[in-house]
Amino acid sequence: MKVGVTGGNGFIGRYVCEELAARGHTPIVFDHRQRGTGTYEFMLGDIRDATAMVELAAHADAIIHLAAVLGTQETIDNPRPAAETNLVGGLNFLEAVAQYDLPGVYICVGNHWMDNSYSISKTAVERFVRMFNAHRGTRVNQVRVVNAYGPRQMAAPPFAPGKVRKITPAVVCRALSGMPVELYGGGAQISDMVWVGDVARGLVSALETAAEQGPLKHVVEVGPAESTSIRAVAEMIIDMCVERGYDRVPIVDLPMRPGETPETAVTADPQTLRSVGIDPTTLVSLPEGMAKTVDWFIENRGTHWSPPQ
Repeated sequence: MKVGVTGGNGFIGRYVCEELAARGHTPIVFDHRQRGTGTYEFMLGDIRDATAMVELAAHADAIIHLAAVLGTQETIDNPRPAAETNLVGGLNFLEAVAQYDLPGVYICVGNHWMDNSYSISKTAVERFVRMFNAHRGTRVNQVRVVNAYGPRQMAAPPFAPGKVRKITPAVVCRALSGMPVELYGGGAQISDMVWVGDVARGLVSALETAAEQGPLKHVVEVGPAESTSIRAVAEMIIDMCVERGYDRVPIVDLPMRPGETPETAVTADPQTLRSVGIDPTTLVSLPEGMAKTVDWFIENRGTHWSPPQ
């Protein structure tokens, strides 16, 4: 299939394109800005533009919808961009696949129950997907992803220009730079971590299932069988950096950020992966995946990210 990937230039999007190509499909990157090496066919467009989304559908056999305005605390003070992009973009995706009867996949958020603009807007589209599948005859599967991590994930300032602070690059860059690791609420929150390559596997498998069998009645969840606190993840990363010759850095507790509580638990049911042909025991373990990630950040110091001067 020729598969349109909205947000195909993003962190997860690039892995999805690679997974599609590895399975013999042809990715079409649909993004509002052109970045990267240009390995795949590219369409410049904005998911808020209904005409552009229909144009993508006219040139594709399927669509995986990843593009969104991200951020937990970052979207609270100004909810409009997340609401407009995620809601309107989600509806444009659904209308486009409905018009051309294409199979599709919608990526859902792990923290779907949180009261922040990102979670609210993304989860509202989950309900629209169920409505379209039930009453418009669409074939869209939904894949809920917890905290994806891996090489190439963008760090936020002062290390790189990323706009959203992500757990793994935030901790890795600080540990490799000799800076204290800062954890909101001391890292008491439970947040399942999943290797980005496994996320791509889940998304592409869900698309192939939609194409071959139609939509599932449940959300496919991609995440590990065992849950881990943010603090335990940070301690693992610091230990790995020490093993590679870097000085041990301390952990500094920060106040809990808006939208979270100490009881926050973002978890997944990996058994749902069986419905798209994936054995959850084949997921990359956290120690294995995090070791590969730390090594990648070490190798790409000064190019992908840099310590503050």
